[in-house]
Amino acid sequence: MNILWFRRGLRLHDNPALLSAIENSKEFLALYIFDTTFQDAGYKPYHMYGFLLECLNDLNESFQSVGTKLHIFQGCPLEVFRHLRQSHCINKLCFIQDCEPIWHERDNAVKNLCLELDIEVYEHVAHTLWDPMDIIASNGGTPPLTYEMFVHVAMSVGDPPKPAADPEWKGVKFVSIEPFETNRFTLFDGVPTLGAVGVPENPVGCRNRKIIGGETNALKHFEIRLRAEETAFRSGFYQPNQARPDLLGPPLSLSAAISVGAMSVRLFYWKIHELFDKVNKGSPPAWLGITGQIIWRDYFYAMSRMNPKFDKELDNPICLQIPWNENEELFEKWKNGQTGYPFIDAGMRQLNQEGWMHHSVRNAVAMFLTRGDLWLNWDIGAEYMAYQLVDSDWSVNSGNWMWVSSSAFERLLDCSVCINSVLYGKRLEPSGDYIRRYVPELANFEFEYIHEPWKAPIDIQRAANCIIGKDYPARIVIHEEVLTRNQTWMKDFRRKFKETPAHCQPSSNSEVYKFFCLPDDSLPF
Repeated sequence: MNILWFRRGLRLHDNPALLSAIENSKEFLALYIFDTTFQDAGYKPYHMYGFLLECLNDLNESFQSVGTKLHIFQGCPLEVFRHLRQSHCINKLCFIQDCEPIWHERDNAVKNLCLELDIEVYEHVAHTLWDPMDIIASNGGTPPLTYEMFVHVAMSVGDPPKPAADPEWKGVKFVSIEPFETNRFTLFDGVPTLGAVGVPENPVGCRNRKIIGGETNALKHFEIRLRAEETAFRSGFYQPNQARPDLLGPPLSLSAAISVGAMSVRLFYWKIHELFDKVNKGSPPAWLGITGQIIWRDYFYAMSRMNPKFDKELDNPICLQIPWNENEELFEKWKNGQTGYPFIDAGMRQLNQEGWMHHSVRNAVAMFLTRGDLWLNWDIGAEYMAYQLVDSDWSVNSGNWMWVSSSAFERLLDCSVCINSVLYGKRLEPSGDYIRRYVPELANFEFEYIHEPWKAPIDIQRAANCIIGKDYPARIVIHEEVLTRNQTWMKDFRRKFKETPAHCQPSSNSEVYKFFCLPDDSLPF
């Protein structure tokens, strides 16, 4: 029997592991395991798990349409595979690579078990455009130091592989196992509920997600996205979702589907480029412009590939050890959308309620927490956002937080570019309706004051039924004052850092990052 083990490649299209599992297969079984051993059992994000279950349900329906089903287990993967080896004689185990270090212990343990049980293992790269280890090898054994270096190395490696063919089911004999439970693991009857996998069904403050999971929905959504991209290309600009973001409309992003592999990143890349070439009729392709964000995604995956501390500042060899403040009260107000800055609060409340906010809003709230206003450590923000986001991605989330906080990945020595949430909010959503939707206390304010309600005269506040400092919080910091202070702190820290070479030495357990002993002008800022 050949097994396809789904982890994050939750799709049938562009799935080389699936093709390998059904190749010359007499018996085939597809499964997913809610891992209670190698993953943190207490980490149960509501939005992400709801989206995941929708993806699994869609995948199960796709399998049912060809005469089989998705078998969903809960327990230790080692126990599941050991049992299946005894009861059904596994010959071959296939899966798509999870390249991040947080999955290494699980995958190495499974590979060792398969070696012990004489099971062939086939691991396929399809969650990233390039195999991160190919990038690292082509860069001399270390991850590329900067995004520019990554692009150079990626171009030398060559184009990303084209998507794999769709599966042909003729001749495949499907194995079906009836639900059962042992004291070590459970095989569910169909797709489980949130409660069955330990997720609270209705957390306080949450409401309906706007992003629905599943390969079928993702591919339909991608067709809509392609039409928007074609209009953008014909109008002479790229990335309509970034150039003209609609904060009030349905999300255009496919990041959630890509994060769990319900949508192939390789299909996304190649379809966008083929469309660009079609519209521009042979003009030189602006590949960095039209797919730059997913190339950044691969860059973050390469940087994190051998760095288990990538999501933390402490002991993270690529991250500056900035002396951030600690203030739990300010952090709680940021988390709960109670900062007194309406655009920031709208973003955080949308995140808490729906598990989503636009990339542009994420930049604003992340900069507000870190070097822009509150001067708090990026990793507490990254951890919170990872828990709330439906498209949570360990490498991409951590990498973006380091970038926004000026802790890594950039060269702005003076860090003078900083978001003013008032001006930024007015530019992104000039009607003020985004704030009215998520900060209803301010719904009656006219546009003149809705981004800066503290400027409204008291009679205007009374007429709007919202007294600042009572019905809606006063500002927890004064942006103009703390920004000047924070910029001074950052300049002083970076000056001292450059004058003290020992600060750029890698930690003792991170020999792979020896390149951080390069001269000062090679540092990643």
